Formats: sequence, C-alpha cells, structure tokens
Amino acid sequence: MTAPARTHYHARFRRVLDHIDENLSGDLSLDVLSSVAAFSRYHFHRQFSALLGISLHRYVQLARLRRASYKLAFRGEEPILQIVLDSGYEGPEAFSRAFKQRFGQTPSDFRDQPRWTSWHEAYQPFSQTRKVHMARTWSNEQVGVREVGDLRVAALEHRGDPSAIGDSVRRFIGWRKEAGLSPKHSATLNILYDDPDTTPAEDFRLVLCAETDRDVAPNGAGIIAKTIPGGRCAVLRHTGPESSLGEAIAYLYSVWLPESGEEARDFPLYCQRIEFFPDVPEHRAVTDIFLPLR
Repeated sequence: MTAPARTHYHARFRRVLDHIDENLSGDLSLDVLSSVAAFSRYHFHRQFSALLGISLHRYVQLARLRRASYKLAFRGEEPILQIVLDSGYEGPEAFSRAFKQRFGQTPSDFRDQPRWTSWHEAYQPFSQTRKVHMARTWSNEQVGVREVGDLRVAALEHRGDPSAIGDSVRRFIGWRKEAGLSPKHSATLNILYDDPDTTPAEDFRLVLCAETDRDVAPNGAGIIAKTIPGGRCAVLRHTGPESSLGEAIAYLYSVWLPESGEEARDFPLYCQRIEFFPDVPEHRAVTDIFLPLR
C-alpha cells in the first residue's frame, strides 16, 4: 500500500471513530458504521479489528460506558436513568449488566465510590487505540507566544498515583459547587508538574485550579489560594481526547522550543480546559497548553 493510500485508508477509520463519539446515544450498528467508512459491511468488522486491535462491538461499548462513567462520577446531578437512556442501551438492566461486567461495580456503586484502578485497566486497550489512531500532527505555526497576566486561583493539589486523579476531581467539583464557581464563569486550569508516563506514581503531582478573585475560606476539601504568575507563554491549542494531550506537550518541548530559540521559564507547564468531555464529544474537547517562557 502506498503512503497516500494508507493515509486515506486510516482517515476513513478516524471518520468512524469521530462518528461514534458524536452519536453515542444513536444507532452504531455494523451497517451504519461500515457506511460511514464506505466499506463493505461483510468485511468491515474484520478490517476494524485488524487495524485498531479491538473489536468494533467492544470499542462501541467502551465508548458508551466511558461517557456514562464520567457522568456518574463527575455529574452527580444527572439521574442514572437519564445516563442510561443517553448511552444507547435498551434499558437499565442491559446497561447495568454491561457496566458491572467491565468495571466490577454497579452504576450506583461507581457513582458513590469509583474503583479507578479497575476502570483504567478496562480502558487501557481503548485509550491505546485512540492514542495511535486519533493522533494529530503539529506545526510551529500552531504555536503562538502570548503575554498573560497573573491568574489568582483556588487550587487543589493531587499528589500520588495518577490513576486516582478522579477522586481529587470529584472533591474539587464538590467544593466548586458549594463555592458557586461554575466552570461557565470561572476558568478551569491544571498545573502539570510531572509527566505521568515518566514519574514514579508516588511522586506524581498535578494541581486542579479554578480562576477566582475571591478569598478562599478555610475548608475541609484542601482547597487553597494560589497564583499562576503572568509573563510570556507559548500557547498550543489541543483539540481531541485526553490520551493525545501528552503528544501535544511533547511537541512543544521536543520540536517547537529548540527551534524557536526561546527558553522555558522556571514555572511548570499549565493548561486551561476550554471544552470538557463528557459535555462535548471527546474528539471535540479543547485544551489550551501554556509553556511559560523567559
């Protein structure tokens, strides 16, 4: 297969993955998805498995359960029945059966206390598939240098196993609701001290932030006031699943920074979450990455 033919072939499958993301509540049958890819329905499921390393049925199921699990864990106001109805399942029994089979918990148990280690294990093949086949390429023209002001934030530090970040996120969301700092009116940021792929789990550090000019009152959630210092920053917009965010960061460090002649400032990389999954399909989530410069 020539390089252009291979690129075209892979693009047809990326179109399918995007369609799945956009239509998790709808018809994702073999007939529909093979039509999206413009492949014969008699061969498409084998083509999908051969290229992506996961069956079509399992991929669709994991995509649906992923959005559902995010809503269960982070959107506590949304009724479980509504989450079921939005997940493409015929009814609560079928949904609960599939959910428990994959994660070892019922939906209600997961909402109360998610077992993130089991959840991450179940999603490892799914995330790897997306990382490989939904990868983006970057160019220096996509990186801008911007002067930003100081950002006062309410911050919660997560230190330890990256797979347990979900618990910190739940605690942070709960505090934000009590404090009335909705993401619609208060920017959401993360300070990325460490790379989860290279840092020992016990040393990993990340800070969850909500922009605010208010004083942060003493609280039991561990939220403190913090300032992200202003200055010059290289900014790269990442659109897509969380699994490919690391590639965008790696591009900034390995390609843009040495070719730009700039030097990184003595403050960690941070990012601003513009559009969130599960509020938007995962391939349309938007994150601005800030690399502080001297």
